[in-house]
Amino acid sequence: MKIPDAGAAPQRDAPVLGRRERKRQQARDQLYEAAVGLFVAQGYEATTMEQIAESADVARATVFNHFSQKVGFLKEWGARRRARVAAILGQEHAENLPVGDQLRRYLREMADLNVATRAETTVLMDASARFGRLMQDPSLETELAKIVEEGQRRGEIRPEVDPGQAGALLAACYFSSVLRWIREEPPPFDLPGRLVGALDIILLGALTAP
Repeated sequence: MKIPDAGAAPQRDAPVLGRRERKRQQARDQLYEAAVGLFVAQGYEATTMEQIAESADVARATVFNHFSQKVGFLKEWGARRRARVAAILGQEHAENLPVGDQLRRYLREMADLNVATRAETTVLMDASARFGRLMQDPSLETELAKIVEEGQRRGEIRPEVDPGQAGALLAACYFSSVLRWIREEPPPFDLPGRLVGALDIILLGALTAP
């Protein structure tokens, strides 16, 4: 599966923007790409807002107009990755799959994106865990909870299952797996396989049938 450009915002179903909005989005994209490049090259902590402004060739105030704090780039990074995966799944009409397969496709695409951008993921995910609100941000668990809710509407998931709790459990599993993965080399740690395996345990349970 071809992974979209890591710096590009998804265009699927994007509204038509006016000239001012286009220029603002272009400036935001330019700052984002400059920041991620610096984070990967020299580390998150070592990168300053002044360096980001210089790399993007804009005034320092322009950076703060788009990202009031450096941690805002971490939040943007996570949001763009989720949006790219959602765009891929939308193009494949993954919403028509059984809910278990939807969840597997979602986590596998997220894993494949991490594998394809390992250096970036290593720096940005670690920084998100240390300086951001990685485990407190409900964005990923909300996306996963929506899939669980759809499964309940279809009768594929038991009605007593709390979608929010299921989403939180799946998101925590995802983040903990990626954080372990970025500290190991790929060969002994198959991230896509590990995530899908954990999902199957959650979906199917660990106990044998009575």
